[in-house]
Amino acid sequence: MHRTLLAALGLIAFVLLWEAAPRFGFVSPLFVPPPSGLPSAFLREIQAGYWVSAVLASLRHYALGLALGTGLGVALGIATALYDGLDAALSWVVRLLRPVPGLAWVPFAIVWFGISETAATFIIIIGVFWINFYAAYGAAKAVDKDLLEVADAFGHRGTLAKLFKIVLPGSTAGILAGARTGLGQAWMAVVAAELFGVPGLGQRMMQASSLLATEVVVVYMITIAALYGLTDALFVQLRDRLLRWQR
Repeated sequence: MHRTLLAALGLIAFVLLWEAAPRFGFVSPLFVPPPSGLPSAFLREIQAGYWVSAVLASLRHYALGLALGTGLGVALGIATALYDGLDAALSWVVRLLRPVPGLAWVPFAIVWFGISETAATFIIIIGVFWINFYAAYGAAKAVDKDLLEVADAFGHRGTLAKLFKIVLPGSTAGILAGARTGLGQAWMAVVAAELFGVPGLGQRMMQASSLLATEVVVVYMITIAALYGLTDALFVQLRDRLLRWQR
């Protein structure tokens, strides 16, 4: 209760300082719009239909990119951890590609897919893939080797048998930790993926900033934060259900 009260007081203090800064002339309202002006800007976006269409478009990109990036990252991470030959073959490929940021792939996404939803989804996949790859790789590598030997002793010698009976149960917590991190990374990638003209929250933010409608930009920033908070809360509920057996 004490922590909740302090958190509420901290948030209230932040909003009051934010409101005071432009009102008392410390900064221009054009650069930092006061929070009191955000509800009217939000209402205008709703009435014009921009907010709903932008949110739905971004959710579509987000869901597809997150699903593919997470699935591919986890699958390759586990496979690389289980097979030493694949691990060795990919070691330098991973070292070369991992440091390249998602934004660096934007020119290639446009060349390959044009200014399209496919290009936006590709950027999100890149943004999510490596987080899940390393999380799954590390979690699978950390599985106790003795358990794999015990599986052999009880006749579970096939790769699939070991995967579903030993590796996945033993690495689920680590995989889900990576997936949760990917949830936030995917929202950052959504904005970057849509800034070059694909319909969605990022495109609407760029349009508003070009018109110096900074209050609209802040509305969409808060929208992204709220959507992330919602997806993270839902994911935590799912994670707790999946890991209930470990308690």
